[in-house]
Amino acid sequence: MQSRRSFFKTAALATAAVSAGQIVLGNEANISSSYRDGAREEDLFFKISLAEWSLNKTLFAGELDNLDFPAYAKDQFDIHAVEYVNQFFPSADKDYARKLLQRTEDIGVKNVLIMVDGEGNLGEQDMAKRRLAVENHYKWVECAQILGCHSIRVNAGGNGSAEDVAYAAAKSLTELSQFAADYGINVIVENHGGYSSRGSWLANVIRKVGMVNCGTLPDFGNFRVGNGEMYDTYLGTKELMPFAKGVSAKSNDFDSDGNETGKDYSRLLKIVKDAGFRGYIGIEFEGRNMSEDMGIMATKELLIKAGSSL
Repeated sequence: MQSRRSFFKTAALATAAVSAGQIVLGNEANISSSYRDGAREEDLFFKISLAEWSLNKTLFAGELDNLDFPAYAKDQFDIHAVEYVNQFFPSADKDYARKLLQRTEDIGVKNVLIMVDGEGNLGEQDMAKRRLAVENHYKWVECAQILGCHSIRVNAGGNGSAEDVAYAAAKSLTELSQFAADYGINVIVENHGGYSSRGSWLANVIRKVGMVNCGTLPDFGNFRVGNGEMYDTYLGTKELMPFAKGVSAKSNDFDSDGNETGKDYSRLLKIVKDAGFRGYIGIEFEGRNMSEDMGIMATKELLIKAGSSL
């Protein structure tokens, strides 16, 4: 088996094999117009998208179909860019993807990325299982290309020591990113529990991969490591932003002034801006004290209010 040292050296050199011109970078976005309380969305340093998971209860209940999600985002929230979750696709069938693409083209909605879950652990220690997990993601790369997305979001989970999971995850991400490069697709990792919710750990994995189309999707609310342990949200966001090709604005609850009760959006958005990010920030509402629709709108209003002050 390849040593860790020789593998990471090879992975870093692999950067040269990926043409930067092939990759649709997630930090390039044109800003559209919208007005909220005197603040203009067009003046923000980022563009707003909607993560499908914000409507997971409605989707799981069968009250909204994946094919209708883009129109719902536009009609209900005046949001013109969407982030899909593969759980709500019947499959990664190419004809289905083309049908969904046609829906979005007809109404002028941008497809940003696909969040991929349930396809195996990229940090798996068993070589055969790890390889299968990598290959299971190929179809979503192809689906993302058809839809015109810039990325697929993956997870870097696995069992074992922090060092062993990092080694396996970096190897998987390198293989998957090499495959995705031919499709002009980025592979981005979210802080999503376990070791990946340690900003320093995940940032180190991405550095070891060293490929231009492998990055991060910092999530404002996913810094829970496990067993009640929380990683510092602001530190973690700062550590992940140099590699970010997207950002997830997680929200749960709001006070009477419209601020998120668990995190300082102004502070977080300043970290995002100072990192030079100018791409899509996806709304991902997960609260229980208001409807999904109300939570999405509250998050959008907060993003515009906090973002316009920077």
